[in-house]
Amino acid sequence: MKINLKVLAVCIAIPLIVGALSGIITSGAMDSFNSLEQPPLSPPSWLFPVVWTVLFILMGTASYFALMSTGTESDITSAMVFYVIQLVFNFLWSILFFNFGFLWFAFIWLVVLWILILITAVKFYALYPPAGYLMIPYILWVSFAGYLNFAIAYLN
Repeated sequence: MKINLKVLAVCIAIPLIVGALSGIITSGAMDSFNSLEQPPLSPPSWLFPVVWTVLFILMGTASYFALMSTGTESDITSAMVFYVIQLVFNFLWSILFFNFGFLWFAFIWLVVLWILILITAVKFYALYPPAGYLMIPYILWVSFAGYLNFAIAYLN
């Protein structure tokens, strides 16, 4: 597969911009979040933006590979629709959890997000296996985020 750097840059920029906007919107809620009782295995606050930046780059790269694959237009469109939906769910989870403090609702939202990520990864894999593999760290991190979300909701 020949790499189109402009398309790749746009594909990587999209989730990075979504993540940055989410970070800006939720930044004011961090004091409230830091005052909540945290469960065991809670990582330090500085780790979250680092991990999310890497995940957004992997996610954007995966979307590029799926978009540029030799799959049918219908299969590519279906994969991209799920990709966009999960990206919207990802964006809104932060606002639900941090800004509104809807801890239990955010957990249910996160479960739906996890399912959407899995569907996206499977669709990406069907189009171009490395694209599916690039989604695995994201699935793992959101699984861990699910543990944190559930535990924080339970403890608070």
